[in-house]
This record gives sequence, C-alpha cells and structure tokens, in this order.
Amino acid sequence: MKNLKMKKSKTKYIHVNQHKIRANRKHNLNDPVITIKEGSKNTYCHEVAIKGPSRVLYGGNDKPILRCGARVVVATESEVEVLK
Repeated sequence: MKNLKMKKSKTKYIHVNQHKIRANRKHNLNDPVITIKEGSKNTYCHEVAIKGPSRVLYGGNDKPILRCGARVVVATESEVEVLK
C-alpha cells in the first residue's frame, strides 16, 4: 500500500495595519486596513471570515511576529474568505 502525502496548507497571518488606519483618518480615505499574509502573497481587505480553527498570537515587546512589524496576528491554516 502506498503512503499518500497530504499537502500541508500554508499558515496565513491576518493583522491590522495601524499605519493605514492613521493614513485613512488623516487623508479622509477608506483604504483596506486588514492584511492577509500567505507566504509572499499579501491580500488587503476590509473584512475577512476564517472558516476553521485559528489562534491569536502576541509577540511581546521584544520582537514583532511578522517582518512588517506586526506584533499581534491571527494565525490559521484554515480557508479564509475575503468579504469586502
């Protein structure tokens, strides 16, 4: 009997971009402030639904979780749906 390898889904990290929130307020804009990072791909939106288990992570004061500087993220391997 052959062993079947299951493709592991990439972890997606969802965070809120504080710089975008500030820029939106300052310049009266409505640019998306939620970022979904999956590998090197970024998706920007106003609302997202997570279709399964997820975790909220805080990196503390020592180092950000993501290279962009995010210290709090929602991590999931579940499907995500961009609603807006």
